[in-house]
Amino acid sequence: MNMYDLILKKRNGGVLSKEEIHHIVMGYTEGTIPDYQMSAFLMAVYFQGMNPQETVDLTLAMADSGEWLDLSEIHGIKVDKHSTGGVGDKTSLIIGPMLAALGIPVAKMSGRGLGHTGGTIDKLESIEGFQTGISREQFIENVNRVKLAIAGQTANLAPADKKIYALRDVTATVDNPSLIAASIMSKKLASGADVIVLDVKVGSGAFMQTLEDAEELAKTMVSIGTMAGKKTYAVITDMNEPLGEMVGNALEVQEAIQVLKGQGEERLTKVAMTLAAYMVMGAGKATTVEEAEGMLQETIDSGRALDKFAEFAEAQGGNPAFIYEPERFPKAEYIEPVYPKVSGYLVACKNSEVGMSSLVLGGGRETKESVIDLAVGIRLVKHLGDAVQPEEPFAYIYANDKKKLEAARERLLNAYTIQTEPVEVEPVIKKVLF
Repeated sequence: MNMYDLILKKRNGGVLSKEEIHHIVMGYTEGTIPDYQMSAFLMAVYFQGMNPQETVDLTLAMADSGEWLDLSEIHGIKVDKHSTGGVGDKTSLIIGPMLAALGIPVAKMSGRGLGHTGGTIDKLESIEGFQTGISREQFIENVNRVKLAIAGQTANLAPADKKIYALRDVTATVDNPSLIAASIMSKKLASGADVIVLDVKVGSGAFMQTLEDAEELAKTMVSIGTMAGKKTYAVITDMNEPLGEMVGNALEVQEAIQVLKGQGEERLTKVAMTLAAYMVMGAGKATTVEEAEGMLQETIDSGRALDKFAEFAEAQGGNPAFIYEPERFPKAEYIEPVYPKVSGYLVACKNSEVGMSSLVLGGGRETKESVIDLAVGIRLVKHLGDAVQPEEPFAYIYANDKKKLEAARERLLNAYTIQTEPVEVEPVIKKVLF
Protein backbone atom coordinates (compact mmCIF):
# COMPACT_ATOMS: atom_id res chain seq x y z
CA MET A 1 0.00 0.00 0.00
CA ASN A 2 1.10 3.53 -0.75
CA MET A 3 0.55 6.21 1.93
CA TYR A 4 0.15 8.90 -0.73
CA ASP A 5 -2.80 7.01 -2.23
CA LEU A 6 -4.40 6.51 1.20
CA ILE A 7 -4.09 10.22 2.06
CA LEU A 8 -5.64 11.10 -1.31
CA LYS A 9 -8.47 8.60 -0.81
CA LYS A 10 -9.44 10.06 2.56
CA ARG A 11 -8.93 13.65 1.39
CA ASN A 12 -11.48 12.99 -1.37
CA GLY A 13 -14.00 11.52 1.09
CA GLY A 14 -13.31 7.85 0.44
CA VAL A 15 -13.87 5.05 2.96
CA LEU A 16 -10.76 3.21 4.13
CA SER A 17 -10.72 -0.55 4.62
CA LYS A 18 -9.67 -2.28 7.83
CA GLU A 19 -6.41 -3.34 6.16
CA GLU A 20 -5.63 0.20 4.99
CA ILE A 21 -6.21 1.68 8.44
CA HIS A 22 -4.08 -1.04 10.04
CA HIS A 23 -1.28 -0.28 7.54
CA ILE A 24 -1.35 3.43 8.44
CA VAL A 25 -1.38 2.91 12.22
CA MET A 26 1.32 0.26 12.26
CA GLY A 27 3.48 2.08 9.75
CA TYR A 28 3.45 5.27 11.76
CA THR A 29 4.01 3.46 15.07
CA GLU A 30 6.99 1.57 13.64
CA GLY A 31 8.46 4.66 11.96
CA THR A 32 8.05 3.69 8.30
CA ILE A 33 5.46 6.44 7.73
CA PRO A 34 6.91 9.90 8.46
CA ASP A 35 5.31 12.68 10.51
CA TYR A 36 4.53 14.84 7.48
CA GLN A 37 2.45 12.12 5.81
CA MET A 38 0.66 11.19 9.03
CA SER A 39 -0.09 14.90 9.62
CA ALA A 40 -1.66 15.12 6.16
CA PHE A 41 -3.73 12.01 6.85
CA LEU A 42 -4.97 13.33 10.21
CA MET A 43 -5.99 16.62 8.60
CA ALA A 44 -7.88 14.69 5.91
CA VAL A 45 -9.71 12.76 8.64
CA TYR A 46 -10.38 16.01 10.50
CA PHE A 47 -12.20 17.50 7.51
CA GLN A 48 -13.76 14.37 5.96
CA GLY A 49 -14.51 12.42 9.14
CA MET A 50 -14.74 8.66 9.52
CA ASN A 51 -17.79 6.41 9.40
CA PRO A 52 -18.57 4.13 12.40
CA GLN A 53 -16.79 1.11 10.93
CA GLU A 54 -13.66 3.14 10.11
CA THR A 55 -13.65 4.51 13.67
CA VAL A 56 -13.89 1.00 15.12
CA ASP A 57 -11.11 -0.23 12.81
CA LEU A 58 -8.90 2.73 13.82
CA THR A 59 -9.52 2.03 17.51
CA LEU A 60 -8.70 -1.67 17.21
CA ALA A 61 -5.58 -0.98 15.13
CA MET A 62 -4.35 1.42 17.83
CA ALA A 63 -5.13 -1.11 20.56
CA ASP A 64 -3.32 -3.82 18.54
CA SER A 65 -0.19 -1.64 18.32
CA GLY A 66 0.79 -2.87 21.80
CA GLU A 67 -0.17 -5.52 24.30
CA TRP A 68 -3.72 -6.28 25.43
CA LEU A 69 -3.83 -6.85 29.17
CA ASP A 70 -4.90 -10.40 29.96
CA LEU A 71 -7.19 -10.20 32.99
CA SER A 72 -8.55 -13.74 32.63
CA GLU A 73 -6.96 -14.69 35.96
CA ILE A 74 -9.20 -12.19 37.74
CA HIS A 75 -12.40 -13.76 39.01
CA GLY A 76 -15.74 -12.22 38.05
CA ILE A 77 -16.85 -9.49 35.66
CA LYS A 78 -14.19 -6.74 35.51
CA VAL A 79 -15.45 -3.15 35.39
CA ASP A 80 -13.67 0.09 34.52
CA LYS A 81 -14.54 3.75 34.02
CA HIS A 82 -12.97 6.59 32.09
CA SER A 83 -13.50 10.33 32.34
CA THR A 84 -12.84 12.63 29.40
CA GLY A 85 -11.27 15.07 31.87
CA GLY A 86 -12.33 17.96 34.03
CA VAL A 87 -11.55 20.11 37.05
CA GLY A 88 -11.78 18.53 40.49
CA ASP A 89 -12.70 15.11 39.09
CA LYS A 90 -11.83 12.55 41.75
CA THR A 91 -14.65 10.06 41.14
CA SER A 92 -12.33 7.06 40.58
CA LEU A 93 -11.17 7.37 44.19
CA ILE A 94 -14.80 7.12 45.36
CA ILE A 95 -16.16 4.55 42.94
CA GLY A 96 -13.37 1.98 43.30
CA PRO A 97 -13.79 1.35 47.05
CA MET A 98 -17.61 1.23 46.82
CA LEU A 99 -17.56 -1.38 44.04
CA ALA A 100 -14.82 -3.39 45.74
CA ALA A 101 -16.92 -3.42 48.93
CA LEU A 102 -19.68 -5.05 46.84
CA GLY A 103 -17.24 -7.71 45.61
CA ILE A 104 -17.06 -6.28 42.07
CA PRO A 105 -13.47 -6.38 40.75
CA VAL A 106 -12.02 -3.05 39.60
CA ALA A 107 -8.73 -3.39 37.67
CA LYS A 108 -7.79 0.13 36.65
CA MET A 109 -4.86 1.47 34.66
CA SER A 110 -4.48 5.22 35.15
CA GLY A 111 -2.12 7.91 33.98
CA ARG A 112 -0.42 10.94 35.42
CA GLY A 113 -1.84 14.37 34.74
CA LEU A 114 -0.41 16.83 32.24
CA GLY A 115 -2.06 20.20 32.62
CA HIS A 116 -3.95 21.93 35.41
CA THR A 117 -4.17 19.00 37.82
CA GLY A 118 -2.58 15.69 38.60
CA GLY A 119 -4.00 12.40 37.39
CA THR A 120 -5.42 9.66 39.61
CA ILE A 121 -1.91 8.23 40.02
CA ASP A 122 -0.53 11.58 41.28
CA LYS A 123 -3.40 11.98 43.73
CA LEU A 124 -2.93 8.52 45.21
CA GLU A 125 0.78 9.19 45.72
CA SER A 126 -0.16 11.84 48.31
CA ILE A 127 -0.85 8.82 50.57
CA GLU A 128 2.42 8.02 52.36
CA GLY A 129 4.15 5.00 50.79
CA PHE A 130 1.54 4.37 48.07
CA GLN A 131 3.03 2.54 45.06
CA THR A 132 1.51 2.60 41.58
CA GLY A 133 4.37 0.84 39.80
CA ILE A 134 3.35 -2.66 40.87
CA SER A 135 4.02 -5.83 38.87
CA ARG A 136 1.35 -7.52 36.76
CA GLU A 137 1.34 -10.44 39.20
CA GLN A 138 0.79 -8.13 42.18
CA PHE A 139 -1.90 -6.23 40.25
CA ILE A 140 -3.83 -9.45 39.54
CA GLU A 141 -3.36 -10.73 43.10
CA ASN A 142 -4.60 -7.46 44.59
CA VAL A 143 -7.73 -7.39 42.43
CA ASN A 144 -8.58 -10.99 43.36
CA ARG A 145 -7.98 -10.39 47.08
CA VAL A 146 -8.97 -6.73 47.65
CA LYS A 147 -11.17 -6.39 44.52
CA LEU A 148 -9.39 -3.13 43.64
CA ALA A 149 -6.03 -2.16 42.13
CA ILE A 150 -4.99 1.06 40.39
CA ALA A 151 -1.64 1.08 38.62
CA GLY A 152 0.24 3.26 36.17
CA GLN A 153 -0.23 2.51 32.48
CA THR A 154 2.42 0.33 30.91
CA ALA A 155 4.48 1.86 28.10
CA ASN A 156 3.24 -0.82 25.73
CA LEU A 157 -0.48 -0.14 26.20
CA ALA A 158 -1.72 1.26 22.85
CA PRO A 159 1.64 2.95 21.99
CA ALA A 160 0.15 4.17 18.69
CA ASP A 161 -2.19 6.41 20.63
CA LYS A 162 0.66 8.11 22.48
CA LYS A 163 2.53 8.81 19.25
CA ILE A 164 -0.52 9.88 17.22
CA TYR A 165 -1.88 12.09 20.02
CA ALA A 166 1.45 13.95 20.28
CA LEU A 167 1.20 14.69 16.54
CA ARG A 168 -2.48 15.73 16.75
CA ASP A 169 -1.58 18.09 19.58
CA VAL A 170 0.77 20.12 17.37
CA THR A 171 -1.18 19.92 14.08
CA ALA A 172 -4.59 21.27 15.26
CA THR A 173 -6.31 17.91 14.72
CA VAL A 174 -7.29 17.08 18.30
CA ASP A 175 -11.00 17.92 18.31
CA ASN A 176 -12.41 15.34 15.91
CA PRO A 177 -14.94 12.85 17.39
CA SER A 178 -13.50 9.77 15.64
CA LEU A 179 -9.93 10.62 16.65
CA ILE A 180 -10.91 11.42 20.25
CA ALA A 181 -13.02 8.27 20.56
CA ALA A 182 -10.29 6.04 19.09
CA SER A 183 -7.71 7.55 21.44
CA ILE A 184 -9.80 6.88 24.55
CA MET A 185 -11.29 3.53 23.56
CA SER A 186 -8.04 1.98 22.26
CA LYS A 187 -6.61 2.23 25.78
CA LYS A 188 -9.83 1.09 27.45
CA LEU A 189 -10.18 -1.98 25.21
CA ALA A 190 -6.52 -2.92 25.63
CA SER A 191 -6.92 -2.59 29.41
CA GLY A 192 -9.02 -5.76 29.43
CA ALA A 193 -12.21 -4.82 31.32
CA ASP A 194 -15.55 -6.50 30.50
CA VAL A 195 -17.67 -3.43 31.32
CA ILE A 196 -16.73 0.17 30.48
CA VAL A 197 -18.53 3.21 31.88
CA LEU A 198 -17.58 6.53 30.27
CA ASP A 199 -17.94 9.88 32.02
CA VAL A 200 -18.24 12.33 29.12
CA LYS A 201 -17.79 15.88 30.41
CA VAL A 202 -19.48 18.91 28.83
CA GLY A 203 -19.06 22.61 29.57
CA SER A 204 -16.48 25.32 30.16
CA GLY A 205 -14.04 22.98 31.90
CA ALA A 206 -14.40 20.15 29.38
CA PHE A 207 -13.11 19.32 25.94
CA MET A 208 -16.67 19.16 24.62
CA GLN A 209 -18.24 22.60 25.07
CA THR A 210 -21.77 21.79 23.87
CA LEU A 211 -24.22 19.00 24.70
CA GLU A 212 -24.53 18.20 20.99
CA ASP A 213 -20.76 17.59 20.68
CA ALA A 214 -20.70 15.58 23.92
CA GLU A 215 -23.55 13.37 22.69
CA GLU A 216 -21.79 12.74 19.38
CA LEU A 217 -18.62 11.66 21.19
CA ALA A 218 -20.56 9.53 23.68
CA LYS A 219 -22.49 7.73 20.93
CA THR A 220 -19.28 7.06 19.00
CA MET A 221 -17.50 5.57 22.03
CA VAL A 222 -20.49 3.44 23.06
CA SER A 223 -20.71 2.15 19.48
CA ILE A 224 -17.00 1.23 19.51
CA GLY A 225 -17.28 -0.57 22.85
CA THR A 226 -20.41 -2.46 21.79
CA MET A 227 -18.95 -3.51 18.43
CA ALA A 228 -15.84 -4.72 20.27
CA GLY A 229 -18.01 -6.94 22.49
CA LYS A 230 -17.84 -4.81 25.65
CA LYS A 231 -20.86 -3.70 27.67
CA THR A 232 -20.47 0.08 27.42
CA TYR A 233 -22.34 2.99 29.00
CA ALA A 234 -21.76 6.75 28.65
CA VAL A 235 -22.92 9.26 31.24
CA ILE A 236 -22.79 12.90 30.09
CA THR A 237 -22.02 15.13 33.10
CA ASP A 238 -21.78 18.88 33.65
CA MET A 239 -18.35 20.49 33.87
CA ASN A 240 -19.31 24.17 33.90
CA GLU A 241 -17.76 24.41 37.36
CA PRO A 242 -15.37 22.16 39.31
CA LEU A 243 -16.75 18.85 40.55
CA GLY A 244 -16.95 19.05 44.33
CA GLU A 245 -15.17 21.56 46.53
CA MET A 246 -11.50 20.61 46.17
CA VAL A 247 -9.08 21.14 43.27
CA GLY A 248 -5.60 19.78 44.00
CA ASN A 249 -4.04 16.39 44.62
CA ALA A 250 -3.97 15.67 48.38
CA LEU A 251 -7.07 17.86 48.79
CA GLU A 252 -9.03 15.76 46.30
CA VAL A 253 -8.13 12.50 48.03
CA GLN A 254 -9.37 13.99 51.30
CA GLU A 255 -12.63 15.02 49.63
CA ALA A 256 -13.07 11.49 48.25
CA ILE A 257 -12.71 10.22 51.81
CA GLN A 258 -15.44 12.66 52.91
CA VAL A 259 -17.80 11.21 50.29
CA LEU A 260 -17.05 7.69 51.50
CA LYS A 261 -17.97 8.89 55.00
CA GLY A 262 -21.34 10.11 53.69
CA GLN A 263 -20.35 13.77 54.01
CA GLY A 264 -19.61 14.63 50.38
CA GLU A 265 -20.63 17.65 48.31
CA GLU A 266 -23.93 17.02 46.51
CA ARG A 267 -22.86 17.26 42.84
CA LEU A 268 -19.74 15.15 43.34
CA THR A 269 -21.69 12.50 45.24
CA LYS A 270 -24.36 12.39 42.51
CA VAL A 271 -21.86 11.88 39.69
CA ALA A 272 -19.91 9.20 41.60
CA MET A 273 -23.11 7.36 42.53
CA THR A 274 -24.50 7.46 38.98
CA LEU A 275 -21.30 6.20 37.36
CA ALA A 276 -20.91 3.49 39.98
CA ALA A 277 -24.56 2.43 39.59
CA TYR A 278 -24.08 1.67 35.89
CA MET A 279 -20.92 -0.29 36.73
CA VAL A 280 -22.93 -2.35 39.25
CA MET A 281 -25.62 -2.97 36.62
CA GLY A 282 -23.02 -3.86 34.01
CA ALA A 283 -21.55 -6.42 36.41
CA GLY A 284 -25.01 -8.00 36.71
CA LYS A 285 -25.44 -7.18 40.42
CA ALA A 286 -28.55 -4.98 39.96
CA THR A 287 -31.26 -4.45 37.35
CA THR A 288 -32.15 -0.80 38.01
CA VAL A 289 -30.23 2.37 38.86
CA GLU A 290 -32.24 2.72 42.08
CA GLU A 291 -31.36 -0.79 43.23
CA ALA A 292 -27.68 -0.24 42.42
CA GLU A 293 -27.56 3.13 44.23
CA GLY A 294 -29.17 1.53 47.30
CA MET A 295 -26.43 -1.11 47.36
CA LEU A 296 -23.74 1.54 46.97
CA GLN A 297 -25.22 3.73 49.71
CA GLU A 298 -25.11 0.78 52.09
CA THR A 299 -21.34 0.47 51.59
CA ILE A 300 -21.05 4.10 52.75
CA ASP A 301 -23.52 3.87 55.63
CA SER A 302 -21.87 0.72 56.99
CA GLY A 303 -18.32 2.08 56.64
CA ARG A 304 -17.35 -0.82 54.36
CA ALA A 305 -16.36 1.47 51.47
CA LEU A 306 -14.03 3.53 53.68
CA ASP A 307 -12.48 0.35 55.11
CA LYS A 308 -11.98 -0.93 51.55
CA PHE A 309 -10.15 2.29 50.60
CA ALA A 310 -7.78 1.72 53.54
CA GLU A 311 -7.29 -1.94 52.58
CA PHE A 312 -6.61 -0.98 48.96
CA ALA A 313 -4.07 1.69 50.02
CA GLU A 314 -2.25 -0.76 52.30
CA ALA A 315 -2.17 -3.45 49.59
CA GLN A 316 -0.18 -1.03 47.41
CA GLY A 317 2.26 0.02 50.13
CA GLY A 318 0.29 3.01 51.44
CA ASN A 319 -0.24 3.95 55.06
CA PRO A 320 -3.92 3.08 55.81
CA ALA A 321 -3.95 5.54 58.72
CA PHE A 322 -4.16 8.36 56.13
CA ILE A 323 -7.67 7.19 55.20
CA TYR A 324 -8.94 7.36 58.78
CA GLU A 325 -6.88 10.39 59.80
CA PRO A 326 -6.84 12.84 56.83
CA GLU A 327 -4.86 15.35 58.90
CA ARG A 328 -1.81 13.21 58.00
CA PHE A 329 -1.92 14.35 54.33
CA PRO A 330 0.64 16.92 53.13
CA LYS A 331 -0.33 20.43 54.23
CA ALA A 332 0.21 23.75 52.50
CA GLU A 333 2.06 26.50 54.38
CA TYR A 334 -0.53 29.16 53.56
CA ILE A 335 -4.33 28.85 53.57
CA GLU A 336 -5.77 32.16 52.42
CA PRO A 337 -9.44 33.18 51.96
CA VAL A 338 -10.58 34.67 48.64
CA TYR A 339 -13.28 37.36 48.86
CA PRO A 340 -15.52 38.35 45.94
CA LYS A 341 -15.22 41.97 44.86
CA VAL A 342 -18.99 42.60 44.72
CA SER A 343 -22.23 41.19 46.11
CA GLY A 344 -24.55 39.11 43.96
CA TYR A 345 -24.83 35.56 42.65
CA LEU A 346 -22.28 33.29 41.00
CA VAL A 347 -23.81 32.85 37.55
CA ALA A 348 -20.94 31.59 35.35
CA CYS A 349 -17.51 30.01 35.70
CA LYS A 350 -14.61 29.78 33.26
CA ASN A 351 -13.86 26.39 34.71
CA SER A 352 -10.59 25.87 32.89
CA GLU A 353 -9.34 29.04 34.61
CA VAL A 354 -10.05 27.49 38.03
CA GLY A 355 -7.89 24.58 36.92
CA MET A 356 -5.20 26.97 35.75
CA SER A 357 -5.26 28.65 39.19
CA SER A 358 -4.28 25.29 40.65
CA LEU A 359 -1.57 24.90 38.00
CA VAL A 360 -0.14 28.32 38.93
CA LEU A 361 0.18 27.08 42.52
CA GLY A 362 2.13 24.00 41.38
CA GLY A 363 -0.77 21.53 41.51
CA GLY A 364 -0.33 20.39 37.90
CA ARG A 365 2.34 19.90 35.24
CA GLU A 366 3.27 22.41 32.57
CA THR A 367 5.66 19.84 31.06
CA LYS A 368 6.19 16.10 31.54
CA GLU A 369 9.23 16.94 33.67
CA SER A 370 7.34 19.25 36.07
CA VAL A 371 7.25 18.19 39.73
CA ILE A 372 3.80 18.48 41.31
CA ASP A 373 3.29 20.07 44.72
CA LEU A 374 0.79 17.60 46.19
CA ALA A 375 -0.33 19.90 49.03
CA VAL A 376 -1.50 22.95 47.07
CA GLY A 377 -4.87 23.69 45.55
CA ILE A 378 -8.21 25.39 45.95
CA ARG A 379 -11.28 24.84 48.11
CA LEU A 380 -14.55 26.27 46.82
CA VAL A 381 -17.17 26.96 49.47
CA LYS A 382 -19.64 28.57 47.06
CA HIS A 383 -21.01 27.15 43.80
CA LEU A 384 -22.94 28.42 40.78
CA GLY A 385 -26.27 29.82 41.89
CA ASP A 386 -25.04 30.72 45.38
CA ALA A 387 -25.19 34.26 46.79
CA VAL A 388 -21.84 35.90 47.63
CA GLN A 389 -20.74 39.11 49.35
CA PRO A 390 -17.36 40.84 49.82
CA GLU A 391 -17.33 40.18 53.57
CA GLU A 392 -17.51 36.41 53.13
CA PRO A 393 -14.93 34.17 51.38
CA PHE A 394 -16.19 32.11 48.45
CA ALA A 395 -12.95 30.09 48.23
CA TYR A 396 -9.68 29.30 49.99
CA ILE A 397 -6.27 28.94 48.36
CA TYR A 398 -3.74 26.42 49.68
CA ALA A 399 -0.22 27.52 48.69
CA ASN A 400 3.45 27.10 49.54
CA ASP A 401 4.60 30.26 47.75
CA LYS A 402 3.24 33.78 48.37
CA LYS A 403 3.83 35.01 44.80
CA LYS A 404 2.08 32.00 43.32
CA LEU A 405 -0.74 32.51 45.81
CA GLU A 406 -1.37 36.08 44.62
CA ALA A 407 -1.25 35.05 40.95
CA ALA A 408 -3.72 32.23 41.63
CA ARG A 409 -6.03 34.58 43.55
CA GLU A 410 -6.36 36.98 40.60
CA ARG A 411 -6.93 34.14 38.18
CA LEU A 412 -9.58 32.59 40.42
CA LEU A 413 -11.44 35.88 40.89
CA ASN A 414 -11.48 36.45 37.12
CA ALA A 415 -12.85 32.94 36.53
CA TYR A 416 -16.26 33.78 38.00
CA THR A 417 -19.05 36.08 36.83
CA ILE A 418 -21.18 37.71 39.54
CA GLN A 419 -24.55 39.27 38.75
CA THR A 420 -27.41 40.72 40.79
CA GLU A 421 -29.96 38.15 39.61
CA PRO A 422 -29.62 34.40 40.27
CA VAL A 423 -29.58 31.79 37.50
CA GLU A 424 -31.09 28.35 37.31
CA VAL A 425 -28.45 25.75 38.17
CA GLU A 426 -27.81 23.11 35.50
CA PRO A 427 -28.37 19.44 36.45
CA VAL A 428 -25.06 17.63 36.88
CA ILE A 429 -26.26 14.48 35.05
CA LYS A 430 -27.23 15.45 31.51
CA LYS A 431 -27.90 12.16 29.75
CA VAL A 432 -27.06 8.44 29.78
CA LEU A 433 -26.43 6.44 26.62
CA PHE A 434 -25.92 2.69 26.19
